[in-house]
Amino acid sequence: MTDDTGSRPREKLIARKQDWAREGRLLTGTTADAATVRLPPGQREVSDWPVLDLGIQPEITRAAFRLDIVGAVEQPLSLGFDDLLALPQSASVSDMHCVTQWTRYDNRWQGVAAREVLARARPKATARHVIFHAHDGYSTNVRLDQFDRPDVFLVHAWNGQPISRPHGGPVRVLIPHLYLWKSAKWVRRIELAALDRPGFWETRGYHNNADPWREERYAAAPGTL
Repeated sequence: MTDDTGSRPREKLIARKQDWAREGRLLTGTTADAATVRLPPGQREVSDWPVLDLGIQPEITRAAFRLDIVGAVEQPLSLGFDDLLALPQSASVSDMHCVTQWTRYDNRWQGVAAREVLARARPKATARHVIFHAHDGYSTNVRLDQFDRPDVFLVHAWNGQPISRPHGGPVRVLIPHLYLWKSAKWVRRIELAALDRPGFWETRGYHNNADPWREERYAAAPGTL
């Protein structure tokens, strides 16, 4: 259940971020090796957790939460919050990197490993891509091999507390090796597909792959969009 009354996407914010893509804002033109450099190029460390969204913060109670895993899978799943808690739980510590330049170190997460969900849904041989659909209308995409990694989770707790509504609670995706826009908040549906389908920001000038150490912020060189 969502309660979005009076909430609308921030059209001016969206337009400004599209301008950033055209202008190549924050690009340094450098790359780094994630195995040896902790802070990706162009990033700065912060101690807080900034809130970024489209101007809509759906209110989904734990009782109303439902996550569907559909598409190119042998066993479609529909999980309530209690179902998710009944799966093996994992604790993880990772950094997160936002395309708007901030990085926060040593975030403590609790949730369910993506591989636990995939093992139950059993991707078909044709599955190559994953598309996340959120309650606020947001979507984003990754390759299946980017989702099927030991550091990727569906998380419900951060630093010992339930993830708050502004940060995507009760459950959000966590893909720490990519820019944070790939880690969909308020996730409602995970779709496996044979063909790629770029999501909200990917169709608005942002990079389809989003590797922070390769500085894959935008899809094209500045001024060519």
